[in-house]
Amino acid sequence: MSFYDVAGHWLIYLMVGIGILFVACLAVVSMRKSWKRAIAKGYPREKLMTVVKSAVSATIIPSLAIVIGFFALVPILGVPWPWWRLSVVGSVTYETMAADSAVKAAGLDMTKLSLATAEDFVLVMFVMSIGIIGGLFFSPFASKSIQAGTMKLKVGDKRWGALGSSVFFLVILVVFVVPMFLDYSKTGIVKLLTLVSSGLITVILNVVADKCKAGWLRGFTLAISLLLAMASSVLWFGLLK
Repeated sequence: MSFYDVAGHWLIYLMVGIGILFVACLAVVSMRKSWKRAIAKGYPREKLMTVVKSAVSATIIPSLAIVIGFFALVPILGVPWPWWRLSVVGSVTYETMAADSAVKAAGLDMTKLSLATAEDFVLVMFVMSIGIIGGLFFSPFASKSIQAGTMKLKVGDKRWGALGSSVFFLVILVVFVVPMFLDYSKTGIVKLLTLVSSGLITVILNVVADKCKAGWLRGFTLAISLLLAMASSVLWFGLLK
């Protein structure tokens, strides 16, 4: 079997569908229990509906970026696997980087997956899953301590609290950005130019939101930046022929 024979196999669709349905059911059950608990505590229904409406709008708008990322991954990895990764756990940046690493480890390129085998797709699934599973097991035991430590820093000295948050963000940024400066291939240069383009687009959108007093635009900044950055990558790839 080839890479895409497995990527679009009905069994993958079935397993992904069952998994997403299970997670959706958990969300519904949790929402019902939370609603009943809030009513029991004496919160008025009108106030709860306001919270629900705010949560829905705050969820749908950022999800536009995820949908765009899904359509970007579909031509590479088929429909079911990106659907699972971006519906349950994962992010566009992580999934793309993990898939690219797995494909390169197999001695292939993301543009030549038609030559890949079923074993290569299994490798991609494994790499995309194993890294993030560690975080899921680690979080229940460590997240509370990390949060408590961060809050303690903020209470004791606000400067240390701000520094700690900045360091966490900087570490994540270094992990994703530094490898781009070490890749001198055409693909690496395109990635770097796309990163710069996305940064400029984000800055421009924020400036426009401030100047025009369009606060609603900030909610769409991630989706618009992702879409325009993807378009710019096509432009850069064409210009560097």
